[in-house]
Amino acid sequence: MSASMSAQPDFRTWMEGVQARTEDALGRFLPDAASVPAKLHEAMRYTTLGGGKRVRPLLAYAAGELFGALDDAVARAACAVEMIHVYSLVHDDMPCMDDDALRRGKPTVHVAYDEATALLVGDALQAQAFEVLAGSEEVAPARLVQMLRLLAEAAGTKGMCGGQAIDLDSVGISLSLEELERMHQLKTGAMLRVSVLLGALAGRELSAPELQALKDYARAIGLAFQVVDDVLDATADSATLGKTAGKDAAANKPTYVSILGLAPSKALAEQLRQQAHQALAPFGEQALRLRELADLIVQRKA
Repeated sequence: MSASMSAQPDFRTWMEGVQARTEDALGRFLPDAASVPAKLHEAMRYTTLGGGKRVRPLLAYAAGELFGALDDAVARAACAVEMIHVYSLVHDDMPCMDDDALRRGKPTVHVAYDEATALLVGDALQAQAFEVLAGSEEVAPARLVQMLRLLAEAAGTKGMCGGQAIDLDSVGISLSLEELERMHQLKTGAMLRVSVLLGALAGRELSAPELQALKDYARAIGLAFQVVDDVLDATADSATLGKTAGKDAAANKPTYVSILGLAPSKALAEQLRQQAHQALAPFGEQALRLRELADLIVQRKA
């Protein structure tokens, strides 16, 4: 290991630093809770601040560091993906979807406030995400438009919303492993992938091989994230997860565990972790943080 690499903070210190910077940036980019409409702004801050693993911002910052992104550009990319993610959680938890009362260890927005407010919080966070990303002055305009388009695709029917629609239509239906993978590549994978790409593009233009390597990495961690989620849902308790455990089985939802079994699911997660590492090989030591995040995603307990 080179002297410059050994001088870097350890992974936990780096991760906590990024989480703190993300919290600070989100606080700046969200509307003031005292401004009109105060209840909506307060609820947006309630659900976005003070919780969550910030996996997507961590990916954005790690990719940003790899490609020399400036602070404001990568902060905006990180906050934009987190706002889209949080909006999706708020809507997912509503009675018309998963009907959950607990998220990140505290009452969900429709419980803490009301259903109408929860609906508006999600809508407003989605709009805020694009406003924040579009406000970047450190990224060339043409590249910024590319980033906005990538975020829109990842959030829409080609990504997260499309995956959620397939998920809702799949309850009680026997999916093949291929169908389950496709659903999760959209529902979870698309937003993880765009976190990596936006962080990188906040730094500079990417060559075709660089872009492909990042996509291969993101595909592997995206699937691994969901496989581990399914394993945890089947094995962990609500207090550990910060959300209701065992809901997938109770709702008769197809999961990796229900299709493959527990031990093969754990083996698949490890295989995907190794694939993520292999995809980063062209970047050498400089991709340390992205490798460490792949390890975190597979080895997490919540």
